[in-house]
Amino acid sequence: MAVEVEVANELHRLRARMPQLTGALAAGADGLVLAQDMPDVQPEGLAALTAAALGVGRRMVDLAARGDFRELLVRGADGYLATYAAGPAAVLTLLADDRVNVGRLHLEGRRCGARIAELVAARSAGERPFGAGGGRLPPPQVGGRIQGALPLRIPPQSRHRP
Repeated sequence: MAVEVEVANELHRLRARMPQLTGALAAGADGLVLAQDMPDVQPEGLAALTAAALGVGRRMVDLAARGDFRELLVRGADGYLATYAAGPAAVLTLLADDRVNVGRLHLEGRRCGARIAELVAARSAGERPFGAGGGRLPPPQVGGRIQGALPLRIPPQSRHRP
């Protein structure tokens, strides 16, 4: 099963567990949609903004020396938007109405983000995730490039030598 289908299934299960969620989106760190369950929101636009928020969040925690980025919570007049890191290559964004239990939102969002990170990492490693039949499968390739692989952005190293 393709990772996008597995991620979409994970988002559907999350929305079934939490009826206060009005949308769920998994995107790559590059801003491309992996999977979405958002009936009332344009997923491509939100995925791009999510990637931008991820970049800003990572820079903020780095500048403030607070470790790796984990999550971002935004509260609007009509509800919440929560963004969770899903490994180094993906991000999860959840939309919730204003009646949601924020503690439960974080609990479920962190769990779902960890599962998505596992699915994306398994695809990158060319293997199936734990509990999905096990074993390594060769990644599908098209023209010498792994099909569906996220581009890996490696920050440039400083050329300054002390």
